[in-house]
Amino acid sequence: MTALTTRPAPDNAPATHKPDRRRRRPGAKLWEASPLTYVALIIAVLLAIFPIAWSFIVASRDNSAVYKIPPPLLPGGEFVANTQRLLANDQAHFLIGLANSIFVSGVVTISVVLFSTLAGFAFAKLRFKGANVLLLIIIVTMMIPTQLGYIPLYIMMIQLGWLGSLQAVIVPFLVKGFGVFMMRQYAMSAVPDELIEAARMDGCSTWRIYWNVVLPTLRPAAAVLGLLTFMETWNEFLWPYLVLDGDTPTIQYSLKILATGNYTTDYVQVFTGTALAIVPLLLVFLAFGRQIIGGIMEGSVKA
Repeated sequence: MTALTTRPAPDNAPATHKPDRRRRRPGAKLWEASPLTYVALIIAVLLAIFPIAWSFIVASRDNSAVYKIPPPLLPGGEFVANTQRLLANDQAHFLIGLANSIFVSGVVTISVVLFSTLAGFAFAKLRFKGANVLLLIIIVTMMIPTQLGYIPLYIMMIQLGWLGSLQAVIVPFLVKGFGVFMMRQYAMSAVPDELIEAARMDGCSTWRIYWNVVLPTLRPAAAVLGLLTFMETWNEFLWPYLVLDGDTPTIQYSLKILATGNYTTDYVQVFTGTALAIVPLLLVFLAFGRQIIGGIMEGSVKA
């Protein structure tokens, strides 16, 4: 019998194409975006943007644009005149409401983020008696709707003499249970115990560990919490309507006065005020958008 030997192929021989026989995973096709997915996303984006865009479009036109069918899709040239007419409305006090909302939302947001990160760090990394009981109380407060506490809270505001002042819409909301629980959950996964132990070995106090080690780590989650708190406080209507008056309104109270202050509603003023009220929210989102997206991506990678 003669042995069969294979000769090595020369270096200049053309490379033969081998078919790729790798089998795709069963779930690989699930994550591929189909054209229908893009169509659905485009429709969702248009539906989300249209109310905001239409507010700016109507704010730049006269009252006849509100009743046109189909609605106008291009802006007009009366935005400046409508804004001047809005600011000249003595009943709405729009500029006062805008300034009050910026102040109230800013103070509440800073307070919620500060106390939530402090409490979240304490619940996640510090050991003290009654921690589980206090955390359970915080979770229970999250289950109770805020509106159920408006009656006793309103009586408390009367006894304190805070009706008609901004303290009534600031002090009751300086701390939120959702923020404490959110920061606690994030700190448990994002802040390693070894990092805190190393800081203690270097002689850092608990406050310095929080400020120099924990708070920078919690920054993405704190940005998300800050944006959610700012939006919630900015859009709050019922509680400011109960405890404030027309001389010290928030932006939502001013919009309510615009909608119901006269015998006939001037919808152009309402839409102009709505468009101007959206601008601070857009600026806040643009300022913290990178931190928010970074926090979402970091959470998805950890998950």
